[in-house]
Amino acid sequence: MYTAFLLLHSWLRWFALGAGVAATLGAAGDKGAEAGRDKWGLLLVIAMDVQLVIGLLLYFVVSPNMAAIRANMGEAMRNSQLRFFAVEHLSGMFVALILVHVGRVLARKARTPEASRRRRLICYGLATLIMALAIPWPGLPYGRPLLRF
Repeated sequence: MYTAFLLLHSWLRWFALGAGVAATLGAAGDKGAEAGRDKWGLLLVIAMDVQLVIGLLLYFVVSPNMAAIRANMGEAMRNSQLRFFAVEHLSGMFVALILVHVGRVLARKARTPEASRRRRLICYGLATLIMALAIPWPGLPYGRPLLRF
């Protein structure tokens, strides 16, 4: 079960990251396509929410690695590779998730289409940047493969 959740979480990150890029570009793009921007924003929210559920299941339930890290949190904080997964990845993705949700709400409550666009651009852009920074890219000390099989 651990491997299945890990594979799903790994592969869905590409959809979430792609939706973040598309939602950000949509907010930065043509002023007339408001409905299209909202669709990408909705897909981004859905992708991030699904990733959250899978990630929390990995963190608290099915990952033997995370169980060992949580059991020795003091030691994990002294090791940059373990700290990334114990704290940095989780925190960064939570911040990105909050930005995505806040961006959608603020955009819906905006009084003008321009204000809605600007709010989406800022929130989705920051969320996408934070997501990109919180992904364990290959080549980093805590890196993981781009595609798991």
